[in-house]
Amino acid sequence: MSLVLTRPPALAPLLARGALLSPFKRPRPAADFPRTRLVLPGLRVDLARLAAYERVCGFPTGDDALPVTYPHVLGFPLAMRLMSGRNFPLPLLGLVHTSVEIAQHEAPAATGDYELTVYVDGLAPHRRGTEAAVVTEVRADGSVVWESRSTYLARHRTDGPAAKTGVSAREPLPTVAEWRLAGDIGRRYGAASGDRNPIHLYPLTARLFGFPRPIAHGMWTLARCLAAHGTPQAALVRAQFKAPVPLPGTVTYAADDERFELRGGDRVHMSGEIYPIAS
Repeated sequence: MSLVLTRPPALAPLLARGALLSPFKRPRPAADFPRTRLVLPGLRVDLARLAAYERVCGFPTGDDALPVTYPHVLGFPLAMRLMSGRNFPLPLLGLVHTSVEIAQHEAPAATGDYELTVYVDGLAPHRRGTEAAVVTEVRADGSVVWESRSTYLARHRTDGPAAKTGVSAREPLPTVAEWRLAGDIGRRYGAASGDRNPIHLYPLTARLFGFPRPIAHGMWTLARCLAAHGTPQAALVRAQFKAPVPLPGTVTYAADDERFELRGGDRVHMSGEIYPIAS
């Protein structure tokens, strides 16, 4: 079933609703999940907000094309409407964005007119809890120009043993740059993206959720790396968010032609791959 919206949902009430409902939800991988597809036609980009996003992520401002990660920001309010609802079986508080795969078939124009579709694609057991997959699609003139699949993990005890990752050793990536991250990046990115999760904002609000300091948004770390790496007009991007990035702090950006990662000492915070695809 599809539900057509007339405007993007307001994020603040959705986050508040999700926070209030979270204590009453027990994650269950076999539970049902919302099947509704949220559709938002006639969407146009707020160019001032886009410029703020480009500045905080390191993209050049004023380009005709949207940054490859920006459609995630456009779809985020719809995703929050689904994940903050009573019929979403995982608590919104504590959900961890663990991965994202983006397929950009052509670079969407900043001044274009788009239709957004967002839906939950299912739940799956994870060695650390239960994972939900959320799909976002961006259409222009009826054709999908951009699509993504994000996974969000609700951590809880599981009955089965921890699964082996099966990741093979790979050649270490060459260091490209060292970045000093200011303590206000979470607030600046939150203002530009609308994602004002308390764990990203201030030391006090982060400590309420078990973090000694605020941490960077996962999608900011990906956007910052892609701004440095560059992206083809048509590309496939995969990224895994492996460990929080405390703010303020210093991280190392490493990359080759197809791979990139953000490290703090010997710890990998985020790793990804990017490939050109046929448009």
